[in-house]
Amino acid sequence: MSDNDSRFAAFTRYGKKQLGWLFNTSTFTGNLVISGIAVYFFRQLGYGDAVDYVFFVSLLAIGLWITEAIPPFAVGILIIGMMLLGFGTEFILDETSDVEVYVDTWTSNVIWLLLGGFFLAEGMRVAHLDKSLFAFTLKRFGTHPRKLLFGLMLTTAIGSMVISNTATTAMMLGSVLPLVTQLGKAHPMSKALLIGIPAAATLGGIGTIIGSTPNAIAAGALQEVGVAISFLDWMLFGIPAAIILLYIYYRFLVRQLPVDINAYEVDWQSLTVVNRSRIRNRRAVLITLVITILLWMTEKLHGVPAAATSAVPIVLLTLTQVITAKDVRNVPWETLMLVAGGLALGIAIVDVGLARIAMDALMSLSIWPIGLLIIFAYLAGIVSNVMSNTAAAAILVPLGISLAGIYGLAAPVVIAISCSSALMFPVSTPSNAISFATGLIDQKEFRNGGLLMALLSPVVGIGVAMLWAWAFN
Repeated sequence: MSDNDSRFAAFTRYGKKQLGWLFNTSTFTGNLVISGIAVYFFRQLGYGDAVDYVFFVSLLAIGLWITEAIPPFAVGILIIGMMLLGFGTEFILDETSDVEVYVDTWTSNVIWLLLGGFFLAEGMRVAHLDKSLFAFTLKRFGTHPRKLLFGLMLTTAIGSMVISNTATTAMMLGSVLPLVTQLGKAHPMSKALLIGIPAAATLGGIGTIIGSTPNAIAAGALQEVGVAISFLDWMLFGIPAAIILLYIYYRFLVRQLPVDINAYEVDWQSLTVVNRSRIRNRRAVLITLVITILLWMTEKLHGVPAAATSAVPIVLLTLTQVITAKDVRNVPWETLMLVAGGLALGIAIVDVGLARIAMDALMSLSIWPIGLLIIFAYLAGIVSNVMSNTAAAAILVPLGISLAGIYGLAAPVVIAISCSSALMFPVSTPSNAISFATGLIDQKEFRNGGLLMALLSPVVGIGVAMLWAWAFN
């Protein structure tokens, strides 16, 4: 799951140079001018002022997300502000309309689900569960290189299904760095760990609604059109997709890197010593984690909405003082702002008819719906490798959901899976950026695996999404 799934966060960890307020101001102004020029010509089509305005906001948001003249979360706030200004006053449009729908994105089920996941992630960080996770994996899978690699990737993937993939990557890399140090960064096993763990965190996030923000955006968009996906419903297709892609990536690693070449000598005891003073915190976090996940998975039995269940980790982790007021400041509130803005933009694109206009233009090309679904899947993967996957989902999901029939049901899921599989560069995902920031892995090492996922994840996504859509329909 992405606690700050944005290109901005990845670039920050990757070492992006700050070019100053002058560059940001000129870039922001440039985006305004380009968007204005594009809308001037778009107006000639005569779709109406409301459509023209949302088109302008969409272009501006896309430009700002790509160039990052301002941070992505600020773009989210700007979107909501512009919707309130445009539709809630007569300064821009002649007629006003209900703007509560845009403000309500701050309190949507998606936001609360993510917030619950963020508190679980912060609790695991505070409890220093990194060595415990490594010791657990070592006990279950042993020291054989291939088995240990798969075990660590699987543990990482499972962890990222319920907490931030950034936090999961940080914890798991923290637990294996002593092993990498003993082996040396040139050792194939070291490279496999530094590439495989961030990949597992990113791919594992596909498994649940809170596993990545594109998943949450897809679920929120479907909810807006009357299709409710529970936590367990998403897992029924999300986990198979995550496991399939994870295993493919693992097989790719062991073929590319002979991880079992030359038996290595490692002081395993020094890698698994756990700080006993934090055992109480660990127990509190693990108990909270189990209770929260069980409630999320059994929503249809007890009827408590998954968003309401998110209060459990917030209450229990603060009640047991695992998380204090100081720790709450570390929760990535900026991601919630970004998601709320993305949801607001999606609602506006659909409500004013801009999504339908775009889909009518695509349908005029005489492409079968399955062909359009494939286009959306690969476009999502390509775009997410060079910009925020949350922003990419916010742009593409409202368009994909406008496809006819079951393809409209499947499209948000397919787009979310493709967006959540971006692994080609250090800046493609914060998980890769964290690994690259260790200085132990080269940028080029991510390329082949990322290209493999860019090609295969849309195929897997279309397969599981269409099966779900047929079953749901």
